[in-house]
Amino acid sequence: MDNKTDPSRKPAKPAPKSRDERLKAALKANLQRRKAQARARTASEESDGKDE
Repeated sequence: MDNKTDPSRKPAKPAPKSRDERLKAALKANLQRRKAQARARTASEESDGKDE
């Protein structure tokens, strides 16, 4: 009984990443986000200072 439409069967997923790989990706994303925030903050301060 190989019923391929059986709802109890989950679709095949790629192998989950190891913990280290997930942490590395999260750290990299966080670092990029913080750098972007710092750049935006610096640009905002520079443009505010030039208006005076």
